[in-house]
Amino acid sequence: MTLNLTIPRQQHTDFSPRITVVGVGGAGCNAVNNMIAMGLDGVEFLVANTDAQALVHSRAERRVQLGPHLTQGLGAGAKPEIGRAAAEEATEDLARHLEGMHMVFITAGMGGGTGTGAAPVIARMARERGILTVGVVTKPFDFEGPKRRRSAEVGLEDLQSYVDTLIVIPNQNLFRKANERTTFAEAFKMADDVLYMGVRGVTDLMVNPGLVNLDFADIRTVMAEMGKAMMGTGEGEGEDRAVKAAEAAISNPLLEDTSMLGAKGVLINITGGYDMTLFEVDAAANRIRSEVDEDANIIFGSSVDEDMNGRLRVSVVATGIDAIQEQPAAERPKLVAMGGAGPVNAVSNTGIAPQQPNQPRGVMGAPVAPRAMMPQQGAPVGGPVRVGGPMAGAPRRPAGM
Repeated sequence: MTLNLTIPRQQHTDFSPRITVVGVGGAGCNAVNNMIAMGLDGVEFLVANTDAQALVHSRAERRVQLGPHLTQGLGAGAKPEIGRAAAEEATEDLARHLEGMHMVFITAGMGGGTGTGAAPVIARMARERGILTVGVVTKPFDFEGPKRRRSAEVGLEDLQSYVDTLIVIPNQNLFRKANERTTFAEAFKMADDVLYMGVRGVTDLMVNPGLVNLDFADIRTVMAEMGKAMMGTGEGEGEDRAVKAAEAAISNPLLEDTSMLGAKGVLINITGGYDMTLFEVDAAANRIRSEVDEDANIIFGSSVDEDMNGRLRVSVVATGIDAIQEQPAAERPKLVAMGGAGPVNAVSNTGIAPQQPNQPRGVMGAPVAPRAMMPQQGAPVGGPVRVGGPMAGAPRRPAGM
């Protein structure tokens, strides 16, 4: 008697979250090209455009032609209604690329045709599939005129109704960093760097092995259903490098004039070499914590990069900042920075202090606030920091994983 045994083949299942950066329209496709050139692990890239020629020159392997019948590959002509209809025509292709995704970053330029009209459609599709969706978009320069600015505002309002978190970069703010010798291409790369560092700050915590790792559920807790957000990255070296890096991270000059005051969710990623100390991590985290709502849900992660010996990098994503922005400027709390030397912990009242002579500047070129003195090491400031996961009772949106 012959006994036949069939042993089931072991199937490999990858449980790591799938994250995609979707570039929509000309500005979005250019941003994706720059991110691919800079190199970024743990994410996929997708570009969607009505301009067939721009898609041909994209570095992204995954591409979607929007409105092939409607626009014939010739663009949307700066008409958002055409961009919207073109995206609706391509929903089948878009749905195929969104399948299985857990998190999507949608980047586009607001005010034109394709980005303004198509980005909200893609965001809606992602939301319908339970995908955590973050919008990172630009607003037009002042010289582009009021018509384009109004179009951008309408597009932003439409986009915000579908994304979990929205980060806005006004192109006009590029003048805060540019000088007379800054080329046009260099200026736009500054804006693309904001997206790159923001995505990297999130993915590093989940993809790269670290001292304090986070999972996708932690990221969702901070970013789901949070509205307006801001993000920044800073590096520091030498004495007080932790506080310098933290202050540079919260002083991003390119973002819309927002404040971390009142933020309901904060994601902190601290990366350093093997020389990074516990006190430095405490100093950076407390400096950021001093800026946000005392009941904010703060999720912290940290990783070691041997190439960072002598330096320390802090990435921050602050979400749920709508409430403070709606207050009249006169009613918003002001920063009162305290001078003097002290322990490595640094606190301040809310806001950002004016730049002082010889004041250090962060990697984004932003002036950083003077270090403030802490009365004693470990004194409580603001809400508790949760290390390696969400705080108990934090609201969650269905994971959709």
